[in-house]
Amino acid sequence: MWQRVQTLYLAISTALVAALFFCRKAGDISFVSYWPYLVLIILISLLNLLALTTWRIRVFQVRTTVLSALLTLALQAWLVVDFLVTGNDPIFHVPAVFPLVAVILDILAARAIWADELLVRSSSRLRSSKRNKH
Repeated sequence: MWQRVQTLYLAISTALVAALFFCRKAGDISFVSYWPYLVLIILISLLNLLALTTWRIRVFQVRTTVLSALLTLALQAWLVVDFLVTGNDPIFHVPAVFPLVAVILDILAARAIWADELLVRSSSRLRSSKRNKH
């Protein structure tokens, strides 16, 4: 499981999203002080953990990873809107871009998982065609 690159992508993505529990967004405001952010961060973390642990069910893993990427992208868009709407120009910290990096890693993981699924399907198709010839 850990020798696959998609597992590393998912693990790093999960770590980045989980780090948002402990980081500050801007000034003294944390990500978890605003409950919609907290709900999204918990949901994204659970989806990433689910995708990380369901490596035997590749189609489900791809769907979970894509859903996680979409929710993380929504969180990042919400952070950008929050930044633009704030009138007193707060200085956002580096963890404000963690969701964007997590989205990129989730997309890379989904592509690698799907490539594995296609490889397994093609090899099983080859095996079944060899059995039918004999």
